[in-house]
Amino acid sequence: MLDIQNLSAAYGKATALENITLNVMPGELVAVLGPNGAGKSTLLKAISRSLASQGTLTFEGRSLHEEATENVVGLGICHCPEGRRLFPELTVEKNLQLGAYLRNDKRAVAEDMQRVFALFPILSERGSQIVSTLSGGQQQMVAIGRALMGAPKLLLLDEPSVGIAHRLKMEIFAAIQQIRSRGVAILMAEQDAQSALQIADRVYVLEHGHVAQTGYAKDLAKDDRIRRIYLGLN
Repeated sequence: MLDIQNLSAAYGKATALENITLNVMPGELVAVLGPNGAGKSTLLKAISRSLASQGTLTFEGRSLHEEATENVVGLGICHCPEGRRLFPELTVEKNLQLGAYLRNDKRAVAEDMQRVFALFPILSERGSQIVSTLSGGQQQMVAIGRALMGAPKLLLLDEPSVGIAHRLKMEIFAAIQQIRSRGVAILMAEQDAQSALQIADRVYVLEHGHVAQTGYAKDLAKDDRIRRIYLGLN
């Protein structure tokens, strides 16, 4: 599905990613872990083509480097960015509808809206509410829902649990598992290593823009050295 070989990216003269090799298979949940500044968000931006990069970057056999940024969503890659990037003055429903801006199938869009409301029932109750009045956790639900309205084959989630109360964080991680169970592949950048290891199939650990470690989540969760050195867990 997603195949990355020797991917590099920079902000000006500062290298942010160097020779990253990574893949995501259909229906798989892959977590990208690491401290702030490791390159997690940069990786997702490179995949969604919101940041220029070099190397091999293919999705379902097509080179993403040959695609305009605005075409990536149409290919089935939807990015839920760090910081949510919602339209604060619009309602919940309007924000969700904007996620489907490329779609013409009104019936399918309406069905997907109901799926989002089933996934996050609180959003159904607050559909007409202005997004800026929601809690941080509820806004994150809107951001994930908006990405789902694009009908993704691959969902990019950037720090979905950051700055969210524990109860809502657990609801969001449960929702992520439900999304994966529907067959949507997920690449998730996350600082909460403990929670990510519990739901991911495989993990890539980034450090200073490089892949420091990779493996199955269940194996890395048991490796005391990996937990201590790379994940900050005891």
